[in-house]
Amino acid sequence: MKRWNGWGDTSVTPHLAPAAQQMLVELIGEGSPVEDCSPETILKQMPVSRLPDHPLVSKKGMDRLCHARGQSLPDWVALRSGQIGDCPDGVAFPSSTEALRELISYAQNCGAKIIPYGGGTSVVGHLTPPAGDAPVLTVSLADLNRLVNFNGVNRLATFQAGVRGPELEAALRETGHTLGHYPQSFEYSTLGGWVVTRSSGQQSLGYGRIEEMFAGGRVLTPVGDLVMPPLAASAAGPDLRHLVLGSEGRMGILDEVTVRVRPLPELECFHALFFPNWELAETAVRQLAQSGLQLSMMRLSNAVETQTNLLLAGKEKMVGYLKQFLQLRKVKEEGCMLLAGFTGSKAQVRFNRSKALDICRANRGVHVFKTLGNAWNKNRFKAPYLRNTLWAMGYAADTLETCVSWDKTTQTVTELEQALGTALDPFGEKIHVFTHLSHFYNSGCSIYTTYLFRPGITPEETLNRWSALKNAAGKVIVKQGGTISHQHGVGTDHRPWLIHEKSSLGLQTMSRVWEHFDPHSMMNPGKLVD
Repeated sequence: MKRWNGWGDTSVTPHLAPAAQQMLVELIGEGSPVEDCSPETILKQMPVSRLPDHPLVSKKGMDRLCHARGQSLPDWVALRSGQIGDCPDGVAFPSSTEALRELISYAQNCGAKIIPYGGGTSVVGHLTPPAGDAPVLTVSLADLNRLVNFNGVNRLATFQAGVRGPELEAALRETGHTLGHYPQSFEYSTLGGWVVTRSSGQQSLGYGRIEEMFAGGRVLTPVGDLVMPPLAASAAGPDLRHLVLGSEGRMGILDEVTVRVRPLPELECFHALFFPNWELAETAVRQLAQSGLQLSMMRLSNAVETQTNLLLAGKEKMVGYLKQFLQLRKVKEEGCMLLAGFTGSKAQVRFNRSKALDICRANRGVHVFKTLGNAWNKNRFKAPYLRNTLWAMGYAADTLETCVSWDKTTQTVTELEQALGTALDPFGEKIHVFTHLSHFYNSGCSIYTTYLFRPGITPEETLNRWSALKNAAGKVIVKQGGTISHQHGVGTDHRPWLIHEKSSLGLQTMSRVWEHFDPHSMMNPGKLVD
């Protein structure tokens, strides 16, 4: 059963190793647990639905509550405290395109706003209902999860947009193919959600980002259907797919998606290497990214994240042996861990692994083979569950990500961590912050930073602390010319910084596009731009 106020399945509850718990006490202080509000208490306070009756729309309190928010920290605070404020007036569960069209017409007739709901994994406020007098209808795509068509000759597969990651991959594997898109939210996020937030999977270095996979599809808008055929290439004017990519539900509801797929690889493996310091490690991954070698993924942790991950592993004896081995190879406390993935035929993997290891060794990288890489692959989708464990212990966890050019990478990492590290000084609080690079390009890479802090006594105090951290990081990102979001989208949380990337004219252009497809602002208003 999926948690209504946290991440993932209720049967999965990871435990924090004692050494990791002690580290948090030393770095942040004793945890300050906050009592969670029960769903029964929230349901008693939930306002009466403003929507007229419809056979496709549920007004049940628990349905409304379970679709009221996503997974951002403000979402967590709202649900955990019971102060959810605005909530959807009803939730629809359509199972066909015809039902979706009927719901859009229903919403138009009763003046309702529509929020498309995929897997509920948004971490930037995509699902927050707008305030106001208009009723809000959340449209769940959970029942729109079928493989509609597969063409092995063209290597194209068309799915209903509500298909979740595991369902999609299972259907493709029966044909001997894969999409290869594995965001950390893979277990719950949906294909449609990946497209409208411009998602990037953990193995984007090999498989590409979602915009490279997205071949075409159909969006149901308040003024009609926008159909994008899956052309191999075209010079017939602007590519309308790029209006849909990153549109976050503002145009309409994406109900079908055609993606480019690949045959299942013959071999896939993940290796771990350690570098004596960040400078050598950053140089190595830049050279690898620009080498043309076919790696499927890289993840470079800075020294603090490396030590944190080793503590989280909880296997003290094994970690002890590893540290002894690394010290003999001149890798000490400033050491940085690189995870590298290789995917393809046996010959391709053998060649690319050999050449990649040569580059790493030239930068004093120490290869420790596949044990740590296999452990990461096995547990790659479990990390978000630690948020539940940490919250119960009295610690809030959040992340932020950006993408900058290579010449600004180290400086941005340094300034981000410094800004976050002092952002809670006015509150008399400390935080634990660490970073990794996780997606790589010829001209730059993404930066993914995690920070842990203690929540306040009240929900308002917790949000004030979060806002201070978010604002401090946002200023650094803008200063360094980075994007405010590399893979999570904009929603409401990142909207204040979007103007620095898009310009006033760019935001006006986006607003005019939404106005054309949605003249009465009924589709997920308030996201991206007002």
